[in-house]
Amino acid sequence: METMYEELYHTLFNAVTDALRAMEQENFGQAKELLIRAQQLCEERYIGRL
Repeated sequence: METMYEELYHTLFNAVTDALRAMEQENFGQAKELLIRAQQLCEERYIGRL
């Protein structure tokens, strides 16, 4: 079973990977949205488990 921190790490790592792919295609708006969504999701998950 993953710890909360492992789950958050994987969420952010995958979002960064997806954002980098979007940037390679010069889709900077999508890259920004991917990172913002991941940040919000991780924050919600973190706060929800405190």
